[in-house]
This record gives sequence, C-alpha cells and structure tokens, in this order.
Amino acid sequence: MKFSDWQRAAGPGLVFSGSAIGVSHLVQSTRAGAMFGLALVLVIVLINFLKYPAFRFGMDYAHATRKTIIGGYRELGVWAVILYAVTSLTIAPIGLAAVSATTAAILAAVTGLDLPILLLAVMAIGATLMLLMIGGYGWLDRVNKLLIAFLTVATIAASAIALPRVQLPSLTNFEWMADPLALMFVVALAGFMPSPIGQSVQVSLWTLKSQEKEEERDRLPVKTMRSGFLGSYLLTGFLAVCFCVMGAGVMHSGNVAPESGAADLAAQIINLYRETLGPIPAYLAAIAALCVMATTMIASFDGAARGFGAVHQEYLGNVGGRASERSYAVFLGLIAALTVLILASMMQSFSVFIDLVTSIYFVVGPVIALLNHLVITRCDMPDDARPSRAIRLLSLSGIVIMSAMAIVFFVLKSS
Repeated sequence: MKFSDWQRAAGPGLVFSGSAIGVSHLVQSTRAGAMFGLALVLVIVLINFLKYPAFRFGMDYAHATRKTIIGGYRELGVWAVILYAVTSLTIAPIGLAAVSATTAAILAAVTGLDLPILLLAVMAIGATLMLLMIGGYGWLDRVNKLLIAFLTVATIAASAIALPRVQLPSLTNFEWMADPLALMFVVALAGFMPSPIGQSVQVSLWTLKSQEKEEERDRLPVKTMRSGFLGSYLLTGFLAVCFCVMGAGVMHSGNVAPESGAADLAAQIINLYRETLGPIPAYLAAIAALCVMATTMIASFDGAARGFGAVHQEYLGNVGGRASERSYAVFLGLIAALTVLILASMMQSFSVFIDLVTSIYFVVGPVIALLNHLVITRCDMPDDARPSRAIRLLSLSGIVIMSAMAIVFFVLKSS
C-alpha cells in the first residue's frame, strides 16, 4: 500500500480523532489516572475496542454506497431517521456549548487572559466558523492533521516524562469494582470514550466529503479505507491511555485530588507539571490541552452542521444526499447562534445540562450502534463491503455491553 493512499484513507478518521479527543481524553482519562492510577487503563482499551465497529460502519457504508449512513437509516424506515434526529441532533448545541465553554476556560487558564469566559467562547466560535466557512473541509483536514501532530508529540512526550512516577501495581488494583461511586465514574468514562456513538454519522459525512472530487477509477479499495480509519482510531485510543498515564504519574502518585471542572483540571495539571517536573513538561501539557480542545471544537461544529444538513436532505426526499455548501453555511450559523444563546443563558447551571446530555447519550449510544449494525447487515450495499463475522459479533457484543452500562448508570443514579 502506498503511503499517499493510506494518508488519503486516514483523512476522515483523523477528523474523527480530532473530534473525539476532547473532554473525554483531557478530563475523563486524566481524572481516571488521577483517582485510580492505571487501574482503568484496561477499561479505556476495552471500550475503545467494543465501539470500533459502530464507528467504522459509518465509513464502510459511505464508501460503498456514496450515501451518508442516514440514507441507510431511511432504508430501514423513516422512524430511524427521526430517532437519530431527535436523540442526537436536538442536544448537539448543548454539547457544543460545553465544548466551547471548556475551550474558552482552558485558553484562559493556559494563556492567562483575564477576559469573561463567555467572551472567550464567542471568540473561539467565531474563529472556528471563519476557518470552516473560508477553507471548508480542505482546511479542516489540513488544520486538523497539523493539530493532531502537535497533540500527539506533546502528549507522548508529557506522558513519557510522567511515566517513571506512575505506581505500576495500580494496574492490577480492582477495588474500584466494589465502590458504587467509582462504578458511576467508570460508566461515564466508558460512555464517552472515545466519543458518543452518534459521531458515526459524522464519520460517514466526512468520508463522502473527502471523496466528492474523486473519479470512480481513483477510489481506494475498501480494505485501504479500513486500514486508514483503523490507524486513526488506534491513535485516538492510544492518546486516551497517555492522558491516563499523565494523571497517574502527576496526580495519583502525589495523592492530589483532581479538580472537577475541565478548565480547572487543565490548569491544575499544567501547574503540577511545572512544580514537579519543570517548565518544559508544563509547556508540553499546555500544548496538548489547547490542541485537544481546538481539534474537538473545529471538527464538532463541522460535523453538527453536516449532520443537520444530511437530515434536511432526507426530509426533502434526497435519499442519502448531502447538504449544499449554502445549506451547510446556514446550518453552521444557526448552530453557532444556538450555542451562544445556550452559553449566555445557562452558564450558571451548566453542570445540570451536562448531566442531562450525559444521561441522554448513555441511552442513545446503544440505539445508534444497533441502527448502524442493521444498516451494514441488511441494507443494500456490495457484499465485499459488508463486515466479517468477527466484526459483526464484536458489534453485537458492544451493543449488549453498552446497554448494560446504561442500565447500571441509571440504577446507580437512582439509588
């Protein structure tokens, strides 16, 4: 396989990585390491493994049919499109508001800017919209690859520096399994690692966008596309482990309790690196934190706008269609306005809304994973693009385990 072909194939997967490597990594993985050392590394690896089919199916279907996976939902029935729209898209602005607020707060913590969080968030949203409107997917792809490169180098370097301080025996500590509060955290960690399942729709949209100028004879084989996506997906999981190592080495080893907020936690990590390991590791941690949220914000706004556009095309009867650039711009502006409105009106009780979004995503995840499984196994598409029996079994296993996690979460929440 030529490296240039693999690089083309990895493009949509890297955009997915940019979207996924966000609060789940910076906050949840780091907090997992801070509270439990390396005890939850296996949980992080396992949940990434179980969710892989659901995300890959989005790429598989789009590459094989040249339609978004929402077109597959339509083939299953209008109910499936409505279910996706109601459960995933309606809460998108709240999720984007959380990402924007976190990005702004981390920017303030890292740079020392003494400005209101709302103003910094609006500035970050404005910069994101400018990049997406002027450069489109091409700029998104290039900027995302650059940020992912900085993020990867900085995170690996910072975690390598922290590794000697990690308490390795914590890897085999399973005491958390008997603690209800710890189990609630584990379920939350698993639910958002590496990203909500609904992001598989965006994977299909990014796949189509990356291929829209390709002639049929220039299209890559499905095996190459899968290899490119797998490489990006493995990078996403590996960086989650790295953030866990950072939390274990810098905080757990020193019995330092992690802050509850994303921005406070980022500032805490940077300060601890500066105090314990010196200014260079602190600088690397700051780069990692900023790159994490920058990639998440850019890819998330793009993916949400494309998701709204694709559902709108289905409403118009354009099965499996994609939104025009004008429609994309309209939805991008609408989503940004809703995000700012939410930020302006709900900042004081934002944790309540984050809990609401978390609960909804727990319910939605297995449902969207099941829809993807039905699409890839029952809808009209070439046989060579269908998953192997092993991947189908892994998909079903993930659906069952994620459903069980959702039930455990709500049982613990109500007790």
